[in-house]
Amino acid sequence: MIGLIGKKIGMAQIFEKGKVIPVSLIQAGPCPIIQIKNEKKDGYFALQLGYGKKKKSSKPLSGHLKKSKTDPVYRLFEIRFKDSKKFKLGDKIDVSIFKDGETVQVTGWTKGRGFSGGIKRWGWHGGPASHGSMSHRRIGSAGPGSSPGRIWKGKTMPGRYGNEKVTIRNLKVVKIEIEKNLLYLKGAVPGTRNGYLLVIKDET
Repeated sequence: MIGLIGKKIGMAQIFEKGKVIPVSLIQAGPCPIIQIKNEKKDGYFALQLGYGKKKKSSKPLSGHLKKSKTDPVYRLFEIRFKDSKKFKLGDKIDVSIFKDGETVQVTGWTKGRGFSGGIKRWGWHGGPASHGSMSHRRIGSAGPGSSPGRIWKGKTMPGRYGNEKVTIRNLKVVKIEIEKNLLYLKGAVPGTRNGYLLVIKDET
């Protein structure tokens, strides 16, 4: 598996043979290789990639980046990759690793919505809207009182909603702009605009 770190720009449309294809635009790479992990030292094979440019970085991160002789980066991600001999520290990976028509998997984080009620979080119908009701959007009954005398595990309740790691597979690469580091993927990808994504080539 090999891939890139990218940033979600938004969505657009491409017309192909009279059909409208919705596409997600991703600014992918170039990503410098910060660290090459191996099974002997780290317990597994992986490439640690950097993304973006930063004016300053903390002393521990600066020391970590010194080994690969790269400038300060915004984000670090790891990609499991066995054939690490192909790459060297400091090498840059860009969108040219992808091809038109192939499929990729995209990992991102959904929009964080904070502490949300049951209607927003789980799609509850809600209580009576009128006739003196004081419970329009409240929980109502959470379960029987005497038996079992507890709330069943998995009961939908208000709570923290969103900001979850999501992976979408089999997204088709529609178009690549190497000069602009742009990747056009058919369909939607998780997260907000300017949210970070991990785009990985499907194993063949």
